Amino acid sequence: MDAPEFAARVRERFEAGTNKTLATIRRDGSPRISGTELEFDDLGRITLGMMPASMKELDVRRDPRVAIHSPTLEPPKDDPAGWLGEAKFAGTLRDIPAPQGSPFPQAPHFELDITEAVLVYVVGDELAVESWHPGRGWTRITRR
Repeated sequence: MDAPEFAARVRERFEAGTNKTLATIRRDGSPRISGTELEFDDLGRITLGMMPASMKELDVRRDPRVAIHSPTLEPPKDDPAGWLGEAKFAGTLRDIPAPQGSPFPQAPHFELDITEAVLVYVVGDELAVESWHPGRGWTRITRR
């Protein structure tokens, strides 16, 4: 709600494909990446489910901090500025009841409490990085 245009563009990147990448923290503190799917509900909340007793569920139960990357879309070979970009979230997952109508009501379901949202894309010959953090709001920088 703090940056609706930015939020809409981040959501668009996440909805560009089904498969996202989830990073969790293993028992020994090292990272683990897994494929995942997520959904945005009517209020803009981000939810996801997991297979019961999966390694990522065990990781999240032990340490709920995660990072999630949008689907990776390749830039056009002859037009890097035509790349639609990528989006990322960081935050913590919190247990929620299965959404009504879920095809897997017994599976664990989580909602993401966002601590960071990032959008990266190319403008001309520069890389643009937009981000949002609670309490700090939206920022944009460019790099050559």
